[in-house]
Amino acid sequence: MQILHLKETLPFMRYRKAAMIFSLLLMLAAIVSLATNKLSLGLDFTGGTLIEVGFEQAADLKKIRALMDTNGFSDAKVQLYGSSRDVVIRLGQREDVKAEMLGNEILAVLQTGTGQSIDMRRIEFVGASVGDELMEQGGLAMLTALICILMYVAFRFEWRFAVGSVVALFHDVLLTLGLFSILGLEFDLTVLAAILAVIGYSLNDTIVVSDRIRENFRKVREGSPSEIIDISLSQTLSRTFITSITTLLVLAALFFRGGELIHGFATALLFGVFVGTYSSIYVASAVALALGISKESLIPEVIEVEGADQEQMMP
Repeated sequence: MQILHLKETLPFMRYRKAAMIFSLLLMLAAIVSLATNKLSLGLDFTGGTLIEVGFEQAADLKKIRALMDTNGFSDAKVQLYGSSRDVVIRLGQREDVKAEMLGNEILAVLQTGTGQSIDMRRIEFVGASVGDELMEQGGLAMLTALICILMYVAFRFEWRFAVGSVVALFHDVLLTLGLFSILGLEFDLTVLAAILAVIGYSLNDTIVVSDRIRENFRKVREGSPSEIIDISLSQTLSRTFITSITTLLVLAALFFRGGELIHGFATALLFGVFVGTYSSIYVASAVALALGISKESLIPEVIEVEGADQEQMMP
């Protein structure tokens, strides 16, 4: 491994206080938005009816939305599904209304308003109790992931790195949720899956950085802890940028060309990868440094075996 000279490194940790203040302000804004605006939960969590229909010609989404509004379905969310002729309509929870009756009513409204022959592809109903269960299981999944990550990193590296990693992951998740709350984007199971993917991506980047920091603490003889962390971040910077840029290019393609159905998924991953790259540099490392990470804390303990000296003295 090539060890950089101190003059060749970028002074990341010099700006750690400003970065931490910036992160705290963003997290505070996310918490305030989640407390006031909350999340715009999708059908998966709130319950409701999903109706998929097929048109003879390309569907006019603006006209369909106007038809829904004028016929008492103002809460309907209309999206293309696969092609320009396949449309998915999501309706909120309605009491004492069967899904088949609701589907027939929607079909009649669309046929009358558009003058086209429309096929009913499928009707799915999600109860409120199922939505609550999905929300609870999704929250438990994220909590379990964070706890397992804390235990793994503490065992694999050092507890200061573990705390820094979990703080960085909490930072990424909170900011992503705050983005969806501020912009009023729909939060459904695909977005939850994207957040779990962000946790994995951010953790991978953080572990790479932590491994290089630990290695340099053992090999670099001169320099303060902040300088050694700067060396480690400079060594992994090219790898971090290449990985992040190639990932962002793929996600940008999904965001612009993937359609409305996976728009939330692509948005969460795009923002999460960007924030995860930032947090692996300025959150995880800065927290470990603030907790007092040093060479002494990473030097493996030498365990003396009883009778070893006598064995060495024997011919």
